[in-house]
Amino acid sequence: MKERNNPIPEDIVYPFSGIPTFLRSKLVTELGDLEKLNPTIAVMGVPFDEGCPYMPGSRFGSRTIREHSLRFSRNGYYDYELKKILLKEELSRGRIVDIGDVNVIPTDVEGTFHRITQMVETVMKKNRMLITLGGDHSITYPIVRGISQPIHVIHFDAHSDFAPIYDGYQYTNMHAFRHISQMPHVKSLTQIGIRSIRDTSVLDSIAAGNRVVGMDEYREIGPKNIAQVVPEGEPCYVTIDIDAFDSTLVPGCVSAEPGGFLYNELRDSLGAIAERNPIVGYEMVEVAPQLDVGTGITSYLAAQTVIEFLGRICEQPWWKEKYKNNRETEAVTFQSSIENKV
Repeated sequence: MKERNNPIPEDIVYPFSGIPTFLRSKLVTELGDLEKLNPTIAVMGVPFDEGCPYMPGSRFGSRTIREHSLRFSRNGYYDYELKKILLKEELSRGRIVDIGDVNVIPTDVEGTFHRITQMVETVMKKNRMLITLGGDHSITYPIVRGISQPIHVIHFDAHSDFAPIYDGYQYTNMHAFRHISQMPHVKSLTQIGIRSIRDTSVLDSIAAGNRVVGMDEYREIGPKNIAQVVPEGEPCYVTIDIDAFDSTLVPGCVSAEPGGFLYNELRDSLGAIAERNPIVGYEMVEVAPQLDVGTGITSYLAAQTVIEFLGRICEQPWWKEKYKNNRETEAVTFQSSIENKV
């Protein structure tokens, strides 16, 4: 073959090739390797959908969200509002790792929930931020259970997921926030975008003292001001159900409802929250790829939402201060590696 004077750069890769880790980050499945690498961000998959009383399928969501994350450059993405490339350092310096999936055993709901909680505790004990790709919304309960510090929970959804608990009927995607609201380390629960007319248990959530913001009120408040629903500067965990988006945007969702968020509304809301409050972790749930159109637009939308939220988090002063020591250690290690090569 003729030698090329202008060869294709080795870092140019396409979405149909490579191992589908999130944003092509390093796959780390051994605890020892996690401690050695000491990343600031860990991505976890929970392919569980046995909390769906109606129609399953979101067990495949974590996989397809990862696959669609390969469509984004491993050199970061361009933010049109900030007019700069975001996540470039996080990706190039290996600050993001994919820790694979929780071991989900079919029909062993309580055992799976126990393993979810264990993995959360393992990841977060070193002050890392956890990103979870579901799975159905029942997984939020064991995730929040594994967080030790006091937090505010911010919940974007079309439904309150606050169904009454009965013996033998308490671990569905309709029950998670009934459990979470009773946890002593959860300082507040704010539910935004709630609008399903089938959801009568929202009255129980309001009666329990939770802040419920419907779409009409949300649009009065606006995306830039919605972050004021929690005290500024206090740690938050954010959970995003893909059905928070309007049903026209998410064909690959079992529970989609009309009248929901446009993409820029939810993106800007998440960005505003990141500006005001430290984020200890967040999740994307309820993507059901087998229902989606051929392009996989719902998984793509989920991936972009997760990525843009992460980009905005990593731009915040609180984030840079929190991981200042990590970056200083990283700089020394990087300099040593250069000297060794020389």
